[in-house]
Amino acid sequence: MAQHNESAFEDEICQALQNDGWRYSPNDHGYDRERALFREDVFGWLEDTQPEQLAKAIKPSDSPAEQEAAKLLLLTRLCKVLDKPATREAGMLSVLRTGFKDVSAKFDMCQFKPAMGLNPVTLQRYGKVRLRVMRQVHYSTSNQNSIDLVLFVNGLPVATIELKTDFTQNVTDAVEQYKHNRLPRDAKTNKEEPLLAFGRRALVHFAVSNDEIQMTTHLKGKDTFFLPFNLGDDGHKGNPVNPHGSRTSYLWEQVLQRDTWLGILGKFLHLQVSDTTNPVTGERDVRKSLLFPRYHQLDVVTKLVDTARVEGPGHKYLVQHSAGSGKTNSIAWTAHQLSTLHNAKDAKVFDSVIVVTDRTVLDTQLQDAIYQIEHKSGVVVPIRGNAGSKSAELTTALVARTPIIIVTIQTFPFALKAIAESKALGGRSFAIIADEAHSSQAGATANKLKQVLSAEELADVNDGGEIDVEAFLAAEMAERADAKNISYFAFTATPKEKTLELFGRKGPDGLPQPFHLYSMQQAIEEHFILDVLQNYTSYKVAYKLAHQGREYDSEDPKVEKSEALKTLMKWVKLHEHNIAQKVALIVEHFRDNVAWRLDGKAKAMVVTGSRKEAVRYKLAIDKCIADAGYTGMGALVAFSGEVVDTDSGPEPFTEHNMNDGLKGRSLPEAFASTDYRIMLVANKFQTGFDQPLLVAMYVDKKLSGVSAVQTLSRLNRTAIGKDQTFVLDFVNEPADILASFEPYFRQATIESISDPNVVHDLQAKLDAAQIYTDSEVEGLVKAYLTESGNNALSGWVAPAKSRFNTQYNATVANGDTTSRDSLDQFRKDLGSFIRAYDFLSQLYDYAETDLEKRSIYFKHLLPVLRVNDARVQLDLSEVVLAKYALKDKGTTTLELSGDGEPLKPLTDVGTGTAKDPVMVTWADIIQQANLPFEGEKLDAVAHFVDGVKRELAKNTTLQSQARNNSHQHFRSSPDLAHAVTTAVSDALDSHTSLSLQALGSKDKMKALLEMLSSLVYEELQS
Repeated sequence: MAQHNESAFEDEICQALQNDGWRYSPNDHGYDRERALFREDVFGWLEDTQPEQLAKAIKPSDSPAEQEAAKLLLLTRLCKVLDKPATREAGMLSVLRTGFKDVSAKFDMCQFKPAMGLNPVTLQRYGKVRLRVMRQVHYSTSNQNSIDLVLFVNGLPVATIELKTDFTQNVTDAVEQYKHNRLPRDAKTNKEEPLLAFGRRALVHFAVSNDEIQMTTHLKGKDTFFLPFNLGDDGHKGNPVNPHGSRTSYLWEQVLQRDTWLGILGKFLHLQVSDTTNPVTGERDVRKSLLFPRYHQLDVVTKLVDTARVEGPGHKYLVQHSAGSGKTNSIAWTAHQLSTLHNAKDAKVFDSVIVVTDRTVLDTQLQDAIYQIEHKSGVVVPIRGNAGSKSAELTTALVARTPIIIVTIQTFPFALKAIAESKALGGRSFAIIADEAHSSQAGATANKLKQVLSAEELADVNDGGEIDVEAFLAAEMAERADAKNISYFAFTATPKEKTLELFGRKGPDGLPQPFHLYSMQQAIEEHFILDVLQNYTSYKVAYKLAHQGREYDSEDPKVEKSEALKTLMKWVKLHEHNIAQKVALIVEHFRDNVAWRLDGKAKAMVVTGSRKEAVRYKLAIDKCIADAGYTGMGALVAFSGEVVDTDSGPEPFTEHNMNDGLKGRSLPEAFASTDYRIMLVANKFQTGFDQPLLVAMYVDKKLSGVSAVQTLSRLNRTAIGKDQTFVLDFVNEPADILASFEPYFRQATIESISDPNVVHDLQAKLDAAQIYTDSEVEGLVKAYLTESGNNALSGWVAPAKSRFNTQYNATVANGDTTSRDSLDQFRKDLGSFIRAYDFLSQLYDYAETDLEKRSIYFKHLLPVLRVNDARVQLDLSEVVLAKYALKDKGTTTLELSGDGEPLKPLTDVGTGTAKDPVMVTWADIIQQANLPFEGEKLDAVAHFVDGVKRELAKNTTLQSQARNNSHQHFRSSPDLAHAVTTAVSDALDSHTSLSLQALGSKDKMKALLEMLSSLVYEELQS
């Protein structure tokens, strides 16, 4: 720009809008301050498009004075509707979409672009919509304040813009101007300003500089909350350098482009009304918020819809958007726009959109938003009935071409059944929107859906006809690799490697990548979410076990080492003293650091490792709070089913009998109230649970990978006054948690693509075991496809079951552990084949039926191969916890860089070999659990051992040996001994005393080697 002031900035924007067809007012001449509208365009629009209706209110035969009086009356009526509190029937958004009535006349105040171009009258009206930009608008009757730019649609003001050039000020100055000088009520007269009052006129307010944009839909003075509206800059906040001008030029060049801007007003903006009644107090709480899409939401929905319009059905789209980034709204907008999508030939692209999600909030939100947009019901049908009604409901909805059908993951099988049994769905196309794709759609369920939607042969089977099995299977597999009538839209914050391969699109390097990305890094920098790794405190549990004077000798029964260690560790975790010590720490930490935050409303979650742990934690925390006399710290516990724990009580424990005071509320509803501050969970509410008041999390469960990210991300939601979070971890190493987050900080990547031949290798290995015959596979598949019934299916797997059991019983009788372990490996390989084939057959067309037949056969064989593998009962009755310490390892900030290891593809399945069980005495187990370094501080020993273990895990030679050898051979490997010695030597600087002890004592080195061989063997195998 030649000039470095706001006037030149205004010139640039206004000129760009004029070039796009906007009308231009260089000043506010003609603006009606009192009514907050531009009369000329209001009546110009009505005269251009609805002269018959206008003549009912303003009679052409009347005198000019009478016509002026009639115009004022009509404007008064219009303003009365606009000035009502924003609802679905009143306010600016409602008037734009549904118009208003005056006596016998009905007026539309806008025409949005129709989904198809078959009606020339509608298209003509759309072309007559008047967009206007007006400069320096003096909006108040009480003062002379002016707003830089106001945007109008048919004379109605819909947006305001305050500009600041970065040569003199920045976007923060524009935000502060809105907060302190653009008040919805005049500070002196307390008179409401209609242009700025919520929902009455302007729907959104932009603070714009050359570099950044922020926006809000609700001006509240100093309490106004602005959100960034930026493109992002290589995964960071802000905007990229624009060689042709301002970084923010996308606002007037793209967002305010005529079709885009009217599309936002017509299809995105949504008044969200929350009207709830507290079941305890009876108080009613009504809250309203106007949802304007954040830039990443507008961008992803627009790109998905535009691409699907061009590509048509049969494609896949992976959306990687950070947790807390508004995926629920993005899904709702995508679902609605896909349901009305027409291609260039005005043909509907999808007959129905099926949304698979467990978020019940989406049902109401979609129904409400679409009613506001289309003003009609029945567009959205959620299927959440009982089992008996689901099939009929789904069939009815699909046959009726219901635009949007919402099903849960649990309801999904009924959707498949409904589609399979209906003959009226041939030739139709579907869009499947998968919420959190990695957990709901990346497996056999998606395969089955494609089968029932696309295979015509299935209709013949259902009709009792005969089909060619080979032709059916070949067609089915081809459809898996390239389903022509289904498009998948997968939304997730944490795509696994399989999700990337299944839904991603090939990038320049040939590897799959997301269709659209809004990274965790950008979301944190833009303050949409909090960084949950900023206050991360880890604890180390150190203990010593004893056995009350009993002497164990060589005659004691042997126990399998790895199983015994697991059992012992479980015993320690459930020990009363262990839980009591952790609970005491949790309660005091919560009181001192958390409870007083957010005006005394802050909450915490305790993540336990099992349902039994959750039960004991609940009992312990209730006792701790009661004994201390603390108030206002109610705790809830969440777990599924019932838990039998006779050490804690005679009756089974359930959520219902452990949570007092629910008063008919669900656990999330009760936790949202002021009655409860702490929630203890066991495999529940660790994903998809949104409670912004969560400030602290106490972790007593092993977490890694996606589960670590999803669990800790429950803390990242923002709330007014919430500026930090706390994580106290009793189990996990900070380095491991950091490594779990790294792949998802920026863009998830995959190292390479999966090897499609792993299923061929598995088939050969399984065939070589000679447990089943080809004729048995053929017979079962024929019976399965012709629906011959369970008896026929059981008959075809019975011979293999008999052979397997005969061999297994012989190995037990003869003590042949090697053969028995080979049979155990056979069972594991069956499962590996099923999982690998279900996944890979969606990526590759194998073009032969042997694999498909075996997949069907193995799915029926695996469940019947059960063995009675009785082990020696481990007697823990005399084991005692002799010493115990819970030690603070310090609080740190785990700095994410985005440079973590890429995700690993499926390249090596079923290559494990049978493991030789290591049989030892119970005394040996206790000795190993107590660690080999007597007289040393247990936390120091643990640090030392963990460091050596991490070095071993990096050793590629050991990785290969662990995958291809039994544990017995692995632990005697000279490479392992050499690697341990090297790692101990490397640790001299950080652990001098312990390293010297190990290097100077054969016994200690042997004990260390024995311990580490057990610790790393299974880890190296994977």
